[in-house]
Amino acid sequence: MALMAMPNLTNNMVNQNKKETTMHPQIHTVQTSDHQFLCAKTWGKPELPALVLVHGYPDNQEVWEPIIHELINEFYIVTYDVRGAGESSIPKHIRDYRLERLSLDLEAVVNQLLGHRPFHLAAHDWGSIQTWESVTEPRFKDRILSYTTISGPCLDHAAMLLGDEIKQNPVGFLKKLSKSWYIAAFHLPLLAPTVWQFLTAKQWAKVLSGLEKKSNLPLNHNIAKDGKYGINLYRANFIPALTKPRERYAQCPVQAVVLTRDAFVSPDYILKEMPKWVDQFEYVELDANHWAILSQPQTIAKYIAGFAQRHPV
Repeated sequence: MALMAMPNLTNNMVNQNKKETTMHPQIHTVQTSDHQFLCAKTWGKPELPALVLVHGYPDNQEVWEPIIHELINEFYIVTYDVRGAGESSIPKHIRDYRLERLSLDLEAVVNQLLGHRPFHLAAHDWGSIQTWESVTEPRFKDRILSYTTISGPCLDHAAMLLGDEIKQNPVGFLKKLSKSWYIAAFHLPLLAPTVWQFLTAKQWAKVLSGLEKKSNLPLNHNIAKDGKYGINLYRANFIPALTKPRERYAQCPVQAVVLTRDAFVSPDYILKEMPKWVDQFEYVELDANHWAILSQPQTIAKYIAGFAQRHPV
């Protein structure tokens, strides 16, 4: 019996080794149009369909590695540390974190690493918020094949929803506002950046484990820096979006992964507002909290891959 089982065991080991050997990325430096430098990585075989993954706050590109492990045999994957995070450079001015600039960063990354190839896009949290700027930008039409957004609405869409609810449903407005208490805190000049300096990777891991109800999640050893400088994403963009929201229409099919226990983002931003701005819109619901990309990477990877495969080149 044991001898008969050996070939299957050997095949499984070979397949696992194949996946592990491709989990060593090539590392690239991308210069942006305003002379910042972004640390980017490419994973897998270039002949496969291209997939770009953009991380949120307070993360860096390493947060995607559990999902990359699931998708590396199906896609040529591009990740990068957004400005101010990971190994990328840190801009001096808050205005350097504006959405328009972040969209140009994505464009610089894909132009250097993918040339003129079209690509699929998936993003989480602030990665989603910032890539909505590209998804709704006409120059990306036919370049972005599909977009999977996780816990990150378009700020313009969110501002319009809040404006409607202030008038029509004040109670609903206050409920959404209560989930977003941290946004106001992040605008405090000294307190918010200082707090991050005292947070260790293990302490942050405990926070995530408590939210996701799952232990041994990957550590972010750069959390103090990522948290401190990423605050500028909020400071540069929230007030302009709330005071002067723009009409922004998606240029590609969009899939939203709705996390039903998300502690920070209301599902209403997705289910009520997105269909107004997206011609080809789908959504799936997942019983998870905000960092499902860490706690349920296999499920998230399945959603990303399935949607991309329904929208090939």
